Amino acid sequence: MMKKNNMSKPILELQNVTKLYNNGRGAENISFSLAPGEILGLLGPNGSGKTTTMKAIAGLVRPTAGSISINGTDAINQHEEAMSRVGCLIEAPALYDYMTAEQNLKIAARFYKDVDANRIDEVLRMVEMDRYKKDKVSSFSLGMRQRTGLALALLNRPSLLILDEPGNGLDIEGMLYIRSVVKVASEAGSAVLISSHLANEIQQFATKVAVLYNGKLLGMDTVDSILETFSNLEEFFLDQVTKFRGGPRI
Repeated sequence: MMKKNNMSKPILELQNVTKLYNNGRGAENISFSLAPGEILGLLGPNGSGKTTTMKAIAGLVRPTAGSISINGTDAINQHEEAMSRVGCLIEAPALYDYMTAEQNLKIAARFYKDVDANRIDEVLRMVEMDRYKKDKVSSFSLGMRQRTGLALALLNRPSLLILDEPGNGLDIEGMLYIRSVVKVASEAGSAVLISSHLANEIQQFATKVAVLYNGKLLGMDTVDSILETFSNLEEFFLDQVTKFRGGPRI
């Protein structure tokens, strides 16, 4: 198990990353870093820029400004190399409905080195989908699709794990399992970037929190430091938004 070290070189670094769409929405001047073992929760309502930021990191959209570094590699101009140790679950999992869970993972495994049948079985067990590995994805519930998508994200033993609203479609038991998987990845030395619009969900496992609102990063701190001042992350979120809006508390 890799020991967490606050002095570790960051796995992920964003400097003034901007991606705005024609309707004016997106993300603007986003900067933060993420070290091995850290879990950064992006907290904000729908449309706050969480998914846009994650898509920019994963190369699904190209930023109009700023820089992104993953394991010291320029993720914008050297995308393939930078993404070799990244696992992502952004929006809906990219799955072939007419194939089984196992077949979906076998296709993804072709793009990575050192990912064999044993690793496929291992990640399916990790997300408790091994009993359904021969079933077609078309028969899966939303929660089962999310679990299979998480297995895909874990397949290449990522040093950076990006999870966009991973609790979508999951019941209480499923969310507890997501937390355990995130904790195991963090304790193994992975940096984890996870988003949610639910403050309580983020508070359960994040080590740091960044508040996004209207495409802007309003504030970021460690969970421990925040809870010295606020009773919970919801209060911290409301405080940051109130200051941004310059009006009465919402």
